[in-house]
Amino acid sequence: ALAAAGALLALALAPWRRRRPVREVLFFPSPPSCIEALLAEAAGPVRTACPCPLPRRDCALSRLLRRLLSARRSLDVCVFTFSSPQLGRAVRLLHGRGVRVRVVTDSQYMAVRGSQIGFLRLAGIQVRHDQESGYMHHKFAIVDGRMLITGSLNWTTDAIQSNRENVLVLEDTEFVKPFLEEFERIWEEFNPGNYKF
Repeated sequence: ALAAAGALLALALAPWRRRRPVREVLFFPSPPSCIEALLAEAAGPVRTACPCPLPRRDCALSRLLRRLLSARRSLDVCVFTFSSPQLGRAVRLLHGRGVRVRVVTDSQYMAVRGSQIGFLRLAGIQVRHDQESGYMHHKFAIVDGRMLITGSLNWTTDAIQSNRENVLVLEDTEFVKPFLEEFERIWEEFNPGNYKF
């Protein structure tokens, strides 16, 4: 009886227990895998079977997508180049769910072949870019103002499938805060109203 009471008390207190903050390291290249089910689940209740022959397995890309798709309020993305269709689709899905999405990128690389920037803008997502001679070379994202995703990974198919890359995912205010401040500083600096021609 005492054990049962203890188990009931533990279940009752479970919602108030503090969950552990996210601390995850992802290494690329990510093995080829089908992430269609993950994206379809994020898109809503309509599900179709994916006919692709790729295996369905947990991998660096699927874990990165899960972290991005966990956004409920905001997603701030600051990346040098963005041409991954899977990451582009995830960002558009978030925007479609009402998540405030803002993207900062490098002007020289936003029009490379396969760039997702045009698709993001067509979806109504705010995108800003630099007007400088140097590169906007950051590679980070902030989910809901609390989770930092950063590392060497450019958001490109080549980087995901071929390059030796790393991504660090952290929920730690001490590290998230300076990245938030940097994003806001760049966002304001790259405001088209501030450009001088």
